Amino acid sequence: MNNKPQLSTELNTDTFKQYYYLKEELVCFCRNNGLQASGSKAELTERIATYLNTGKSTIAVRKIQKNTAPQIITLNTEIESNFVCSEKHIAFFKEQIGKSFTFIVPFQKWLKANAGKTYREAIQAYYKIIEQKKTEKLPIDSQFEYNTYVRDFFADNQGKSLQDAIKCWNYKKSLQGHNRYEKSDLIALN
Repeated sequence: MNNKPQLSTELNTDTFKQYYYLKEELVCFCRNNGLQASGSKAELTERIATYLNTGKSTIAVRKIQKNTAPQIITLNTEIESNFVCSEKHIAFFKEQIGKSFTFIVPFQKWLKANAGKTYREAIQAYYKIIEQKKTEKLPIDSQFEYNTYVRDFFADNQGKSLQDAIKCWNYKKSLQGHNRYEKSDLIALN
C-alpha cells in the first residue's frame, strides 16, 4: 500500500514535494547528506528541496533574541515583545486560570501578537479563545496535517473510530499529492 518513493538524492524536487514524509525522515536525510538537521518540518522540507534541486546546502540563519521575560509576572505586567512560553509563564497562568491551563496554539499566537498588553488582558483573551473553541472550528496550522486530516475525517464520518481515521491517514500519506481528507480515502477500510 506504500507508493511513496524513498527519500534519497536520486529523487527530484517535484516528486519529493508531492509526498508526505515524517519529520524524522527529513532529519535523517539531512544528517546523512551533511545538511543542517534542525528546524521546523517546513524549514527542513525547503532545505531538502533546495538541495535536491541545486545540490547545494542552505544554512538557516536564526536571529537570536534577547530574553526580555519579566522576573515576576503579575496581572499588570506587560507581555514582552518576544514572548516565549516558559515554566514561569505556565506557573503564572495555572495559578490564575487553574491546573487545567495549557498553552493552546491560538493563545500562544495571541500572546506573540499582543506585546505591550497586560497579562490580565491575556487571561481574558484565553477565556474568549476557550469559548470560541466550543462553538467554532478553529484553523489548525499547516504543519499539523495529521490533526487536520483526523478532524475532517470525523466531521464526515460520525461513528467511525480513531483506528479507522489512522488507517485512512496512512493510506493517504502514501499517495502522491495533497494530504487532505477526501471521501475516497475510505477505500483503505475495505
